[in-house]
Amino acid sequence: VQLQAFGGGLVQAGGSLRLSCTNSRRTSSNNAVGWFRQAPGKEREFVAAISWRGDSKNYADSVKGRFTISRDSAKNTVYLQMNSLKPEDTASYYCAVALGSAVVTTARGYRYWGQGTLVTVSS
Repeated sequence: VQLQAFGGGLVQAGGSLRLSCTNSRRTSSNNAVGWFRQAPGKEREFVAAISWRGDSKNYADSVKGRFTISRDSAKNTVYLQMNSLKPEDTASYYCAVALGSAVVTTARGYRYWGQGTLVTVSS
């Protein structure tokens, strides 16, 4: 597994960004995939996760109704559509592959991590 995250950038409050996470090494896997974020001086926190089939999703309360996670298994890519962005969403965002098929919300439930992509939301 080799994960690469893309799509971060600078956006004004209320704007949108779409993050992409691609596994560049095709593998036979039914593992869930998640997004986490870490702001300067804060701990890494769960954002969203999706099952392999895409039929199970989980979101942090802070992003419900604003963020949408989806995946294209044919492209080995998971997306995080972020709308109505707020300054408090500013962080480095990381995608990760879970240990199994379950959609989990804790970092220890994930085995492979990509590099972060920085999202900055200005007020």
